[in-house]
Amino acid sequence: MEKTLPPIPVKRYFTIGEVGELCGVKPHVLRYWEQEFTQLRPMKRRGNRRYYQHHEVLMIRRIRDLLYDQGFTISGARNKLQELVQTERDRRRAGEIPLEGMEAIEIDQEEFDAAVQDGIEPPPEGVEAPGRTIDLSQLLYLRRELTEIRELLGASH
Repeated sequence: MEKTLPPIPVKRYFTIGEVGELCGVKPHVLRYWEQEFTQLRPMKRRGNRRYYQHHEVLMIRRIRDLLYDQGFTISGARNKLQELVQTERDRRRAGEIPLEGMEAIEIDQEEFDAAVQDGIEPPPEGVEAPGRTIDLSQLLYLRRELTEIRELLGASH
C-alpha cells in the first residue's frame, strides 16, 4: 500500500474531507480513529463539523503508516504512537529536535565560528534574499536568536 501522499498545504485548518485526501483515508475511518487514539482531537464547530490542524494531519499520517504500512494492530499502533509522542516530547524538552514543521538547518561549525569571528551581522531591516534563498549571515543571525530563546526558555524551567 506504499502510496505517495500529497504535500500538506500551508493552512490553519483542514476539513475532514481534505484530511482524508491528504492522508489517503476515508472520513469514516478518521472518525473511528478519533475514538481509538486519544491524541487525535480535532476542533469541532457548527453541527459537529471537524477541523484539523497541521499537527493532527501529521499524526494521522503517522497512524496510517503504523496501521497500513507497518502492519500494527490498533492497540499496537496506539502504544507505539504514545511512545513516539513521549520520545519527541522528551527530545524537544532537551532541545534535540526542532519544533514541529521546522526543518533543521545544518551549518558547518568551522564556517559558523569563522563568520562569528568576522562579526557578521544580520541583513538590514526590510532586505530579503532573492527568491527563497537565504545567505549565511541570515542563518547565523537566526541561529544566534534561536539559541538565545532556547537558553531563556531553559532558564524558566
